Amino acid sequence: MLKLSSPTPTGGAPDAVLTVSQLNRLARQLLEDCFPMIWVEGEISNLSRPSSGHWYFTLKDQQAQIRCAMFRNRNTRLRFQPKDGDKILVKGAISLYEARGDYQLIAEDMQPAGQGLLAARFDLLKQKLQLEGLFEPARKKPLPTSIRHLAVITSPTGAAIRDILTVLQRRDPSIVVTVIPVPVQGEQAPAAIVRALALCNRLATRAESALPFDAILLGRGGGSLEDLWAFNDENVARAIAASTLPVISAVGHEIDFSIADFVADVRAPTPSAAAELLSRDWRTQLQQLLGWRQRLIDTWQRQLAQKRQQLHWQQRRLQHPGQRVQQWILRLDELDLRLMNAIERQQRDRRHRLQLLQARLQRHQPAQYVQQLRTRLEYCQRQLPLLIRRKLQQQQQQWLATAQLLHSVSPLATLQRGYAIVSSERGAVLRDANAVPVGSTVHARLAQGQLICTVESIQIETTQKTENE
Repeated sequence: MLKLSSPTPTGGAPDAVLTVSQLNRLARQLLEDCFPMIWVEGEISNLSRPSSGHWYFTLKDQQAQIRCAMFRNRNTRLRFQPKDGDKILVKGAISLYEARGDYQLIAEDMQPAGQGLLAARFDLLKQKLQLEGLFEPARKKPLPTSIRHLAVITSPTGAAIRDILTVLQRRDPSIVVTVIPVPVQGEQAPAAIVRALALCNRLATRAESALPFDAILLGRGGGSLEDLWAFNDENVARAIAASTLPVISAVGHEIDFSIADFVADVRAPTPSAAAELLSRDWRTQLQQLLGWRQRLIDTWQRQLAQKRQQLHWQQRRLQHPGQRVQQWILRLDELDLRLMNAIERQQRDRRHRLQLLQARLQRHQPAQYVQQLRTRLEYCQRQLPLLIRRKLQQQQQQWLATAQLLHSVSPLATLQRGYAIVSSERGAVLRDANAVPVGSTVHARLAQGQLICTVESIQIETTQKTENE
């Protein structure tokens, strides 16, 4: 926040000066930071609806008033049309219109004042039950495909029961309807609805019930939020969730939603729509039966035609016993001829195979095989000395070549050319004259024999210097 200092005591210029725009901007920021979304109750006056679609009005009570604005993207969501003089609850944020310096409330939502507390209770209960998982689709039971006995929990004198019975009578008169009368508004309504739900479930589980309930329809006609409040009761919601029978909720008109709608297994927009959902049109069922009847007739006719065709084929295949015997005689002669041919062919094959085996046996007689081995042995005995001499000659030539190669790189060959190898008393080969002190003993190896010498002087060829000790 910008901090301003007071003017100087001498009347000079202040330390900081704000423009009007800066002042209004700082005031707007302060208001928006200190007042987030809030609820305000008051009476509408001077409501204006220009062509832009935005609403401008004043919200007042007996002592004060505040300017308000509700933009088009917000007011189109309202389910009622406010007018001057209406007591309302407004949800919005405090702001300031910088161009004029007007302090105002930017409305986000609006409700009639009598319904504000009920709407807050509705939201709290809805959030609580939702966190407990009562709205989850996984826990909801499917409706039966065919309804024979329906329990209707509603007011016996309301328009809802008349609509339900009219629709069921028109669509499916075979459905038995049992009305469980309860008050659908007022302080006694929630407890009565809970008792009715428990009664329906007890009757459905009794063994002596001739025709147990298949489902429960819970509903009433339209009305204000106060009129429908019995269906927003927590005990009613938990009784619906605990029901073993599937429950369809049809409370109010299509735009009305109650806690019972969220907890029930199925929600219908109106009681008439619930009756439509639970019943099957008898005309549709009749058409379905007629279709099944025609399919059955077609199936019978098709099977009858197939049986007739099979009978015709069997009649054509039916022959006189004498003809069948004659056919079997011919068949027997044919098989006898084939058998004789097969025996002769098998004998020829076996004779041919016997000849082949005899020829193979002749080739593999032991005497002939021994003679072959003896011939091979004599050949090997003649070749062995030749191969040994040839191998010895090759090894001798290879040895001589290796000895010549070794002799060519041997130091002994160098000694033969008149050179000598000089080493110290310890046997180390000498390469530098400076490494041998005067008076020491050295060994000189010749091609024939070895000389033991004493160093009397050292001559360095590079410097032509002789050192005498």
